[in-house]
Amino acid sequence: MRTSPHARPDAPGRRRRIGSAAAATAALLLAGFGTATHADAAAPSSSKVTWTSACSTPAEGRMACKALRVTGGVTAFQKAKAKADGVTPKAADASTPSGYGPSDLQSAYGLTSAAASNGSGRTIAIVDAYDDPNAEADLAKYRSYYGLSACTTANGCFKKVSQTGSTTSLPSANTGWAEEISLDLDMASAICPNCNILLVEAKSATMANLGTAVNEAVALGAKYVSNSYGGSESSSDTTYDSSYFNHPGVAITVSAGDSGYGAEYPAASKYVTAVGGTALSKAASTTRGWTESVWKTSSTEGTGSGCSSYDAKPTWQTDTGCTKRTISDVAAVADPATGVSVYDSYGVTAGWYTFGGTSASSPIIAGVYALAGTPSSSSYPAKFPYTAAGTSALNDVTSGNNGTCSTTYLCTAQSGYDGPTGWGTPQGVSAFAG
Repeated sequence: MRTSPHARPDAPGRRRRIGSAAAATAALLLAGFGTATHADAAAPSSSKVTWTSACSTPAEGRMACKALRVTGGVTAFQKAKAKADGVTPKAADASTPSGYGPSDLQSAYGLTSAAASNGSGRTIAIVDAYDDPNAEADLAKYRSYYGLSACTTANGCFKKVSQTGSTTSLPSANTGWAEEISLDLDMASAICPNCNILLVEAKSATMANLGTAVNEAVALGAKYVSNSYGGSESSSDTTYDSSYFNHPGVAITVSAGDSGYGAEYPAASKYVTAVGGTALSKAASTTRGWTESVWKTSSTEGTGSGCSSYDAKPTWQTDTGCTKRTISDVAAVADPATGVSVYDSYGVTAGWYTFGGTSASSPIIAGVYALAGTPSSSSYPAKFPYTAAGTSALNDVTSGNNGTCSTTYLCTAQSGYDGPTGWGTPQGVSAFAG
């Protein structure tokens, strides 16, 4: 069984490893008081970015969603916009976007051309728990604002189903997971605006139900499946691997976690692409125009990485610091202080929010796989970035860490492979084709 503190029957949410101070904050959140506050250490005090978990702490045996919603401060997007406009940046409100949009993300990862021309007829599946009643309407707001083509049930681009494939008998609604769903749908749209989107909603946040939703997504034809959730490893994980994640020819991406150094499942599955998180900022002084470092805010807030205790090492992974599976494989933006723009209306004031967490990076990488093309039928797409390792197809992230560990590269960025960011972030689509 997976265990977590503050268990509450059938209450999905984010699993965290927390110290006494953080536990007190978590208790306030569970009780509905206050907001978890996390400072952007590089920013002046007047612009500190604060955020809260979209989901409450999960009950025992449940997976945690990884969405982090910004609640205050000035984001990297707002700072860059203010600098360009020559005005003082202001704190975010729900009336206008305060995070990176599609053009920013496509620029940062060398995807502008591919996003304009690729993806037609390809389906990205988003797997989450519970129902978001406003999913399609909120997606329409996002896509319309950014000038993306409509993606609706009526035009065949969008489809929402339960884990059994039903379009009418859906799970109960949940406000926290609805925020997660909005984040995932918007990031898939931002990276691959020509793709179809399939939302598969599990009836609860157990691995069995979420895994069943993964199987349903594949059965319905999705070749790219994003999973923005995770929890503690268990001895059952190898069984879950064979039951839910062993799908040759399908790119399955999973968030590496938001609690700093330490392995989580299903990111530890040898059949998935484990996606770590970065802090992403514009940098006019570089040829790329952007710069990235490992996302870490504190000892318990940052991208996950580490060695699996149960999952075998895939044949294409050759680092020597872990005898079993090493997390991560690749990475994308996840720091809430450099977060992404999302439109959401279920359980919050309808409007624009900035989100972070490796919940953002997983659907971004699923979108890159979709832009790259349909994987060959017998392939395991988690291998593809390893084939491109050390080439210009990936941005090597070489600064930052997500904690302390006995084998340095597992928690600290370096040239080449490292745990927090794997082989790096996308620079175009070639590292994700095969």
